[in-house]
Amino acid sequence: MASTADHASFLPPVLTFLSAAVIGVPIVRMLGQSAVLGYLAAGVVIGPSGLSLIPEAETARSVSELGVVLLLFIIGLELEISRLISLRRDILGLGTLQLVTCAAALGGLAMLGGLAPAASVVVGIALALSATAVALQLLQERRDLGAPYGQRAFAILLFQDLSIVAILALLPLLASTGTSAGENWLSEALSSTGSAVAAVVAAVVVGRYGLNPFFRLLAASGAREVMTAAALLVVLGTALLMEHVGLSMAMGAFLAGLLLAESNFRHQLEADIEPFRGMLLGLFFMSVGMSIDVALVRAHWLGLSAAMVSAILLKTTIVAGLFRLFGSPWLDALRGAAVLAPAGEFAFVLLPVAGELGIVDGAAGRLAIALAALTMLVGPLAAKGLDGFLARRRTGALEPAYDVIENAEARVLVVGFGRFGQILNQVLLAQGISVTVIDKDVEQIRSAARFGFRVYYGDGTRLDVLRAAGAGRAELICICIDDPEETLKIIDLVHAEFPSARTYVRAFDRVQAIEAMNRDVDFVIRETVESALAFGRATLEALGVAAAEAAGIADDVRKRDVARLVLQQAGEPLDRSDPMRSLVRIKPEPLTTPKRSSRALTAETQDIIAKERPAPPEPEPAPEPVADDA
Repeated sequence: MASTADHASFLPPVLTFLSAAVIGVPIVRMLGQSAVLGYLAAGVVIGPSGLSLIPEAETARSVSELGVVLLLFIIGLELEISRLISLRRDILGLGTLQLVTCAAALGGLAMLGGLAPAASVVVGIALALSATAVALQLLQERRDLGAPYGQRAFAILLFQDLSIVAILALLPLLASTGTSAGENWLSEALSSTGSAVAAVVAAVVVGRYGLNPFFRLLAASGAREVMTAAALLVVLGTALLMEHVGLSMAMGAFLAGLLLAESNFRHQLEADIEPFRGMLLGLFFMSVGMSIDVALVRAHWLGLSAAMVSAILLKTTIVAGLFRLFGSPWLDALRGAAVLAPAGEFAFVLLPVAGELGIVDGAAGRLAIALAALTMLVGPLAAKGLDGFLARRRTGALEPAYDVIENAEARVLVVGFGRFGQILNQVLLAQGISVTVIDKDVEQIRSAARFGFRVYYGDGTRLDVLRAAGAGRAELICICIDDPEETLKIIDLVHAEFPSARTYVRAFDRVQAIEAMNRDVDFVIRETVESALAFGRATLEALGVAAAEAAGIADDVRKRDVARLVLQQAGEPLDRSDPMRSLVRIKPEPLTTPKRSSRALTAETQDIIAKERPAPPEPEPAPEPVADDA
């Protein structure tokens, strides 16, 4: 039987990691930096080059890599296959150009630094690969993973994961010098590629036809912990399979998430995995910090500093140029390039393997690993600094200053001068009602001149702008902007600071309408409802329905729609952080019971309708026959 000391032996390192995270990350966040930097710095402090609380970085790395695996799984869950197909140009085109161009440039610098050609190729590739965990964490903190430049950055990261098989197969070729060895390398490369393709096909087939029935069976048991165990089993099992055939574990986890992206259990799986993902990803960043050899950095600080700055600047310049080549604006290109500037996690795999094959000697390998770790430490700082610089440029030279609003004594304050706001202003001004209009879109300000309106340039989410616009004296504040989050922020500001003003809100969709109703606004309308009802009424009249009857039908639909909206508002609270979950809860349903069920014209449509159609009720048992007394 194990002793008490054996049971407690794992507690000191666990407590050390937790303490480092709890202390280091909040300090760095208070300084306005990314949490990634906090984890990396904490790793340096507790690692062998710091306080030596954890004597070996490898103690944590094998476990911490699971954080990257779970991160890629969750991203796969949030990405539809159709969206992935739409990224094929960026994945294959931009991803290939980024890897080849950056590897050539960085390898050239390594050769100028005195490395042999084969060693320069390996070092160039290792530094050209980007840190998946760092880049995705930064994009998630910015909430830009869904932005165009965020999608391009993700496409590059995905291509890099896909290219690992070819890169690992390249290493023996670089180490070989004879023809026979080259032929052996070719057969091994073909064999590993075939194994990888077979594993991917097997994972797709099992995921497509087996996972949903599997999770449905487990859900029927009612054991929540079994569902969590099953989620981890699928993620880690697929990751292990992909690693076994030469692909990355992260690639396997991403594939598992992608296969489950349209599953009915997607949201529960994401909720089950998220706590593990956050902790293990933090542990991964700390393990990278622990791998930095401070003594080696101190001995070669000048050369490593110059190499780090050169690598980051060169990689940022090349990637930004490629982003521009593929259609990104300059600002987005620079932000995306800065996110991809740090070297990747695979540098810690490729460089040791290259050392074992004799491609890179021990001293050069240690320096290259230290350089890769330093880029991961300084990269988030550089990205943050670039963000601040670009923000100052946007508010300074690139955009005019906000207007000074004069004589703001209007009865109505309208925030937003888009299509909706323009029509609203036409109605108000036709009645001679005084209106103050603010908008932060420069193009809308220019177009306002054609209407004869005085629209002030200002940001409606800022309290000082609302005060200057006369929100404290306005009878009505009409919020007519597109962005749902900014709309809710303005509602909260108005209710907190200007309680006497009534709030009228234009909602983009049903979800936003319910969120506005939950904040007790005075009036909310979805932008398409009334136009669609008017369109339907005109259609009925064109089909011969009397005008009065058509108006009554439209009014009846309006009332029933409002009643359903109120019922949906009273249901489960919406989650703005997960709009897909909210959309699933309030998915559209007919207000009038159809007279007949849907009929599919193709097999594919039949499958789709079968998933949506409710199961038929169980037939009632036939009555027992009654004996005839006669």
